[in-house]
Amino acid sequence: MAKASDIKRNMAVEHNGKLLVVKNIEVSSPSARGAATLYKMRFTDVQAGSKVEQTFKGDDQLTLVDLTKRAATYSYEEGDSIIFMDSEDYSQYTFNREDIEDDLLFITDDIQDLKVVIADEKVVGLELPQSVEMIIQQTDPSIKGASATARTKPAEFATGLTIQVPEYISTGEKVKINVEEKKFMSRAD
Repeated sequence: MAKASDIKRNMAVEHNGKLLVVKNIEVSSPSARGAATLYKMRFTDVQAGSKVEQTFKGDDQLTLVDLTKRAATYSYEEGDSIIFMDSEDYSQYTFNREDIEDDLLFITDDIQDLKVVIADEKVVGLELPQSVEMIIQQTDPSIKGASATARTKPAEFATGLTIQVPEYISTGEKVKINVEEKKFMSRAD
């Protein structure tokens, strides 16, 4: 058992007799005194494949389900299917494009530490590393003498991801991005 406030993305819980995988969490803190912080969670029902939305108070107890995580690499695309290969036994895992659409923004051919998440012998999602390194495909020209503070500009990547980067960054540079927050961290080595 775990409190709703301790639940993170890609964890699996059992709720109302269903196995659910957390896809997104929105936290709202009501301004009224004594009001509890609410956690609006979006799940995928593993058996039915449907999407489920539920709101919990921070102290609500949920039953955690153990997940198996297997190291994998991006393999190829075939229509609306994205195929990943297990790094140990070379078996293949197939995902529907719309199920992992947000994750695809960070997946390049050379991504490291990618894991396939399995529950009840069924593939339920991907676990990305906390940060990825990607090359900027297009951004406004860098401004000579721009400071590292505050001012940013949009930068586009080959995967379709667009984030804000400091003004001194230019097209073609490799940068480190925080996956969870979708934010620029630093230049990559």
